Amino acid sequence: MGSSALVFSPYDREVLEPYLPPRTPANHGSLPFSTLTFATSLDSAISLSPGVQTILSGPESKAMTHYLRSRHEAILVGVGTVMADDPSLNCRLEGITLEQQPRPVVIDPVVRWDVAKSKCLSLAQQGKGKAPYIVCIQSNPPFGQRKALEAAGGKYIYMGFEDAMTDDGFRFGWNSILTALRDEGLHSLMIEGGGSIINSLLVPPEVELISSVILTIAPTWLGQGGVTISPERKEKQKQLRLQHPKWHPLGEDIILCGTLRADRGNWLQQHSK
Repeated sequence: MGSSALVFSPYDREVLEPYLPPRTPANHGSLPFSTLTFATSLDSAISLSPGVQTILSGPESKAMTHYLRSRHEAILVGVGTVMADDPSLNCRLEGITLEQQPRPVVIDPVVRWDVAKSKCLSLAQQGKGKAPYIVCIQSNPPFGQRKALEAAGGKYIYMGFEDAMTDDGFRFGWNSILTALRDEGLHSLMIEGGGSIINSLLVPPEVELISSVILTIAPTWLGQGGVTISPERKEKQKQLRLQHPKWHPLGEDIILCGTLRADRGNWLQQHSK
C-alpha cells in the first residue's frame, strides 16, 4: 500500500473484536451485520456546517476507521457525504489486498453524484479499491456515468418507489436497503454517515437493524450551527440508550462501543473484556 499505509495495534483490535461482524457469516439469508460508526464532537456534532468537511479523529482513530473498513464487506454513506468530501472510501491499512477492500455503497436516490469524476472511482480504476454500488430510484442514470461505473466493476442498484419514503423527499426504508445489499452478496456493512443517514437509523424500528455501534468522541466542541447527531424522538418513545457500553481511550480520543439490539446483549456480555 506504500508509505501512506496505516497500522492499527493488535491490542486495540482485540478490544473492538466483540463489536465486529463474525469472520464467517453465520446465515447467508439474514440481513447484513451493520455497524454504525462515526466521529463526533463533545456537543454531538459531526461537522461545522452542512457540506463542510470537518476533521475530528486523531491519527490513532483514523487508523481504527481503516481497520473497521477492513473487517466489513461494504461501507455505506449518503450522497451528501460524497458530494461534500469526495472521499476515497477504501482501506489504507497496511497489508490490505484488493480482495479485502470493502465495497463502497452510496445512497443517491435521484443520482445527484457524478461518480465518473470521483476519487472513489479513480482509485478503483487504479486497483486501489472497489468501485461503488449506488442505490437509486432513477432507472436511467447518465450513460457516461453508468458506463464508467460498470467498467470499473460497480453498478447502480435500482429500487422502486414502493421502497422509498417520500414524506420529506426520497428516503429508502432501511430494511429494503439491507435486503438489496444482502442480495448482492454483502454480509457486513459499515455505516459511516452523514448526519441524515445516521439520524434516520437511530429511531425505532430501524435501530433494531444496527448490530453494533462504534463511536469516536473527540475532545472538542464545534459550537452551534453544526450538523448534529440528534435523532427525532417520536411520541411516547423511551430514551434510546446504548446497551453494554465499553469505553476505550485511543490517542486523544475516546472510543465508545455498544449495541442497540436486545439480541446482541448476551453475546457481548460473554465476549467483552
